[in-house]
Amino acid sequence: MEEFLHMGGYAAYVWPVYALGITVPLALAIHSIADYRRQARLVEALESEAGGRVRRAARPERDR
Repeated sequence: MEEFLHMGGYAAYVWPVYALGITVPLALAIHSIADYRRQARLVEALESEAGGRVRRAARPERDR
């Protein structure tokens, strides 16, 4: 097991790359989820300020 963890002398290069390979996507996912929640709260606040959800009028169908 020690030989595996030592990675044939390349552990100083391999393990940091593994750490970055896990940390960066995890950080991006956490940031994306937090931003989505922040944006959802903003939309909710703006909709409540406007007196409810603002809806556009339906467009009439085009004659075929």
